[in-house]
Amino acid sequence: MPPVPRARPPLSPRTRTRLLAALAAAVTVAAGLTVRAVTGGWFGKYAGDALYTVLVYALVVLVWPRVTPVRAAIGALVFSWAVELAQLTPVPAALSEASVVARLVLGSTFGAADLVAYAAGAVLAASAHTLLGRRARHRPERASAAP
Repeated sequence: MPPVPRARPPLSPRTRTRLLAALAAAVTVAAGLTVRAVTGGWFGKYAGDALYTVLVYALVVLVWPRVTPVRAAIGALVFSWAVELAQLTPVPAALSEASVVARLVLGSTFGAADLVAYAAGAVLAASAHTLLGRRARHRPERASAAP
């Protein structure tokens, strides 16, 4: 008689959230690179800024999977604004000259309009997180396949 295959235990909510956050981060990076490659002008710049905050949001959720959307948005926004405000000092520009990674993460020059784009990204990420959370809570549980 062949062995009976055991059902795989379901993923914990935290693990599921972390996997979705990692996927969201990867999709956000791909979207950011695509926007930069195929668009230009103000749209490319500010869409990239908004996506920067969406990425930070996804990383916050990856590290703290039980964080509420509002707190994750505030954390991502504060981080993004802190990076932007740091550009008022010469430190990010100096680091950006030495490293491509530093240029991508820290930027080099301050722009007040960037602060608005970061806020839009935080609102977008929190809205998507809230909608996905509601959808998951209202999804009917799958019936177990009992013999």
